Amino acid sequence: MTLPNIPILEVSHLNHRFQDGTLGIDDVSFKIAAGEFVVVAGPNGSGKTTLFRHLNGLLMPHSGDVRVNGVSVSADVLRARQMVGLVFQDADSQIVGETVYDDVAFGPENLCLAPAEVNRRVISALSAVGLEHLSDRKPHRLSGGEKRRLAIAGILAMESQVLVLDEPFANLDYSGMLQVLSRIITLKQTGKTIILSTHDLDRTMGHAGRLILMKNGSIIQDGLFENVIRQVECAGLEMPCACRMEAVYG
Repeated sequence: MTLPNIPILEVSHLNHRFQDGTLGIDDVSFKIAAGEFVVVAGPNGSGKTTLFRHLNGLLMPHSGDVRVNGVSVSADVLRARQMVGLVFQDADSQIVGETVYDDVAFGPENLCLAPAEVNRRVISALSAVGLEHLSDRKPHRLSGGEKRRLAIAGILAMESQVLVLDEPFANLDYSGMLQVLSRIITLKQTGKTIILSTHDLDRTMGHAGRLILMKNGSIIQDGLFENVIRQVECAGLEMPCACRMEAVYG
């Protein structure tokens, strides 16, 4: 349940330093309301993945705080990981089951839920990503887009309210990218909070409401997607094709 008037995700003065002394996250703060679709963009090494790993406690900050629905991640990591599901760029790293069904069931089973509840969650999650007809398929036989959707299903089966996706379109062909984008949009329409990183800003234009730009571990722009998209070059990114065309033809 999302508490009224409390951001579903709040990051306050977050700092993280790697073992070699490199500053990975530098005084990052923002709030995200339930149901938002937020894109985080920046060049390689800008801190996106490091930031994402703090959102459900895979990394802990050296200073600052991350709160999920009002509760600090450090105070209750298990709760944070149930509410905030992270889909890694390498979908294969999240596959643990012998079949598609088994893979999605892994999380709920580890919550010690009754078999009937596990089955309900698995069927619901597979249906949400359009993989219900492949429940008996071995995961290694899936396409890249299907594997990414399987990883999303595993998060949905945990009934996570926030979906964090790290470069969900990376290494996918056009068909796979469209499959994943379609499912993300559908999940947003059902009320899920979506946070994703991508280099392909053209794909999320018209769908995401907010864009956060990162560089050198810091946020340099945060606002409405249609406003911040025109500032992407200051983060070392290329202006999306659609914006360039608009600039040329008005």
